[in-house]
This record gives sequence, C-alpha cells and structure tokens, in this order.
Amino acid sequence: MLMNKFKVQNSKFKVGKSTACCLLLTAYCLLAIGCRYDMQDQPRYKAHKQSDFFKDGKAMRELSPGTVPRGYLREDKAFYTGKSEGGQNATTPAPAGTPATDASGNTMVTDFSGLISDFPVPVTKELIDRGEQRYKVFCIVCHGPVGNGDGMIVRRGFSKPPTYNDDRLRNAPVGHFFNVITVGQGKMNGYASQIPVADRWAIVAYIRALQISQNPNGNMQMTSANTTTTNTAPPTNNTNTATTNTAGGAR
Repeated sequence: MLMNKFKVQNSKFKVGKSTACCLLLTAYCLLAIGCRYDMQDQPRYKAHKQSDFFKDGKAMRELSPGTVPRGYLREDKAFYTGKSEGGQNATTPAPAGTPATDASGNTMVTDFSGLISDFPVPVTKELIDRGEQRYKVFCIVCHGPVGNGDGMIVRRGFSKPPTYNDDRLRNAPVGHFFNVITVGQGKMNGYASQIPVADRWAIVAYIRALQISQNPNGNMQMTSANTTTTNTAPPTNNTNTATTNTAGGAR
C-alpha cells in the first residue's frame, strides 16, 4: 500500500517536471519569435566607406561651412601649435651646402623661424613636475635621463637621437620642441594623439630644465609670455631618480 502511494506521487512529480519543461521551452520559443533585429540589421554606412547617395561619394559627412565643434576653436595659435601668428611649419632642414643629417641620420634643423621663444603657459614647479613624469613615460627610453640621447633602446641598438645639450638645441626656441612632439621628426613619430597639448608644454618645460641643469653657467631662461617672471631653477639632477624609467613609449 505504501509502495503504491510512493509510485503514484513519483509519477505525479515526473509529470509535473515534464510539464514545467514544456512550458519553459514554449516560453523560450515565443520569446525568440518576438525578438526583432531591425536596429541591428538596419541599412547603414560604415566610417570611411563610399556612398552612392551623397554627391561627394563619402559616407562620412563634413561639418557645415563655418561651424566649429564646441571647445575646438583653438584661437591661441601659440599654445596649440608652438608657432607665431605668421609662422609656418618650421621644421626646415639645414640650408644647402651644410649637412642636413648627422652621423646617426638625424635631421639637423637649423631654421627655427616662425616658432615661439616664450612659453605660452606660466612656467611653474607643478608644470615641470608634470613634464618630468610625462618625459619618463614617453621620452626617456630614447632621449635618456638628462637628454643626451642615451636611452635604454639606444643602448640596445636603436639610432641615437640628437642630444638636447648641444648649442644648436640649447638655442632652439621652445616652439621647436613642441612642434617635434606634435608632428614628429626623422625616426620619431608624432605624439599628438597620445599626449595632450598641455602635457606637451609640460614636457618642453622639463626638457628646458634638463638643458639648464647640464649647462648651469649658460644664459638660458624659461620665460613665459603670460608672466614676467623667469624660472631658471632646474629639478635636481639626481642619478637615482633620473634613471628610473616607470614606463616606456616607442617613437
């Protein structure tokens, strides 16, 4: 009697379990049928693809004439380009009759016309500290701890970049360094997509500080167009801190 009752209950449990599975399967099928993929499968153009609809043949649309995205007006040419109002791309190689490259194949720029000589931002300790941190991320692997072009990848066979501490680059305007960081030069690629404008100026300030530290008796100054003060005090050239490479970047 007890055994028969157990069999009946077990049979009811199996029937209930089968019914629940059928109901779940039915609900899943109904849910799948109810899903629509119109938004996913709608006709659309991909970036940089050709379009037969527009007259210019481009899928990507240009801005309407005279419009500027908010925050991208960039009226301050000195800050955003390192050049004066009338300055062009002043990365001109040496004039004819003089070597255009050095022994390592580096382009020897001697014409710095059109590039600004004064920093377009106030030169502060915070700016130089930020520049040191960014320099150790992006620059030290090639240019070395104090800018002599003896970074780690140079020691391992990469072409040696020019030293910051020769007369040519000590006398170069700050706009030259900003321009090179932005567009690149020789074997160095531009870093405009990786380093924001403000950080580029911070790196230039640190480079100038390194130059002053390696030539303390020189007459270099870190002048800013936004202030009349002059900051000639470089960061301490400590071997232990200067050779610390927290992160590397290719150039």
